Amino acid sequence: MCGIVGLHLRNPDLHPQLGELVTGMLCEMGDRGSDSSGVAVYGDPTWSPPGHGCVSLLQIDATADEVADAVGVTVTQLDETYLLTAQASSKDILAAAKSAYPEALVAGFGADLAVLKGVGHPRVLTERWGLPKAQGWQGVGHTRMATESAVTPAGCHPYAVGPEQCMVHNGSFANHATIRRELRAAGVSFDSENDTEVGARFIAQQLAEGRDVEGALKELCAVFDGFYTLLVSNRDSFAVVRDAIACKPAVIAETEDWVAMGSEYRALAGLPGVEQAKIWEPEPEVIYAWRR
Repeated sequence: MCGIVGLHLRNPDLHPQLGELVTGMLCEMGDRGSDSSGVAVYGDPTWSPPGHGCVSLLQIDATADEVADAVGVTVTQLDETYLLTAQASSKDILAAAKSAYPEALVAGFGADLAVLKGVGHPRVLTERWGLPKAQGWQGVGHTRMATESAVTPAGCHPYAVGPEQCMVHNGSFANHATIRRELRAAGVSFDSENDTEVGARFIAQQLAEGRDVEGALKELCAVFDGFYTLLVSNRDSFAVVRDAIACKPAVIAETEDWVAMGSEYRALAGLPGVEQAKIWEPEPEVIYAWRR
């Protein structure tokens, strides 16, 4: 099943409430998938300070101080996720982190981006992360019911495999094995057997080749078979698309202050001003995108 949520804040006055609002949305989707969860937060001044690169790592057998000494960065540990920040590019931090911890799982990287993942119910994980206190202008989250791969941090969404990029997914890709082989032949490496990671790496490749988010999603719709609802984000954008049959549930709501998406309306019901929102179900293979 799985549940996906996304919140893009247009009104800066709401930025201090981002974590609280995304926590409520994510926990409402807990019964759509309670084995693991993840969230991407754009713009928290503590987790990813302005002017700093940020790398999110998992599966490290070391203390935060040990990681800081080994990589030469500031490290914040939130449950099992380590956030590495410095006044350097995220790619340079990532290279140093991989050199020190080659077996670590890279959960995400990029300016203004922190990605947190874990195994367990979102109500437990959001408390451990301190997510309700997070700030920022955009948040993306996922609650997982595993069907395609093991219940591990590597199988959690969001998949954030390009700089400042994230993807969450409800559904399944029927031809992911074929596309995985094609991507591997092109030099792309994978962290899991999850079909969602194939879609995320495909999108990242499209963006790296110069396509915008809308163009990348159009290409994905043309190449991938299956039933899916996708939410793709980067530092400045937020986009949603469903497959040609649109059998996976999705609801979008929009006000002057924010744009939000959830697998079900109840994920949106607690947002401020939702009573005045324009609310609709996204059409099949129509790409809905918003930018800062």
